[in-house]
Amino acid sequence: MKAVVLAAGKGTRLRPLTDEIPKALVEIDGRPLLTHCLEELVSLDAEELVIVVGYQKGQIIDHYGDHFDGVPITYVEQEEPDGLADALLQAESEIGDDFMLMLGDNVFRGNLDTVVQRQQEQRVDCAFLVEEVPESEASRYGVCVTNKYGEIVNVVEKPDDPPSNLVMTGFYTLSPAIFEACNLVQPSERGEYELSDAIDLLMESGRTIDAVRLDGWRIDVGYPEDRDAAERRLQDEKPTPTPDGGEQLPSEPTSPSTD
Repeated sequence: MKAVVLAAGKGTRLRPLTDEIPKALVEIDGRPLLTHCLEELVSLDAEELVIVVGYQKGQIIDHYGDHFDGVPITYVEQEEPDGLADALLQAESEIGDDFMLMLGDNVFRGNLDTVVQRQQEQRVDCAFLVEEVPESEASRYGVCVTNKYGEIVNVVEKPDDPPSNLVMTGFYTLSPAIFEACNLVQPSERGEYELSDAIDLLMESGRTIDAVRLDGWRIDVGYPEDRDAAERRLQDEKPTPTPDGGEQLPSEPTSPSTD
């Protein structure tokens, strides 16, 4: 299965960290944010990495070249920041079958493999990794409504009055039908072509989308404090040296940070 990574954003909310580099190259625990994403996708046996670039694209291309950990990379460009649905459309020519999609501004530690397995079972058209967040945080994300079978029946992008506290995490498996939906999307009130609107069109056409609840943690790196929280979380999970020269494994993780 191929993997698409959306990494075209300027990262204006991450300033001053992005004054001179793109968001994708902001370092977390000594490695660029995009590297953390690519490592996860390689671990899921991605056969090709399709990276959507835009702002400061040359820096990203120079940094990664044409392979990552032996997996070939193809770059496509989103010339204007017109929303996630528009960004995904730039990868359409590279995708001919079911694929993974990851937003390139998240750090994940969790059951992404379950999402891939659900797609490969061919019981559903799409599968999304979702998580419950505090109600006060839900308006930052695409908010999901599910039915009693665990299928997503509605998605609302960054609503003022969220219908639930179950949100999309930025990892999906999708069929190529998403591209037709993205082509039909109209600009939102924010003036962007929203991925959530394309997902709604998929559901209206009868496509089945499963919600896979996150078992682990993830941090959406939108602000400098999120970057700091992700770095602390990764450092906390590292083994610590013991007096006899061995390593002590970290304790069981606590609930995901909402910093």
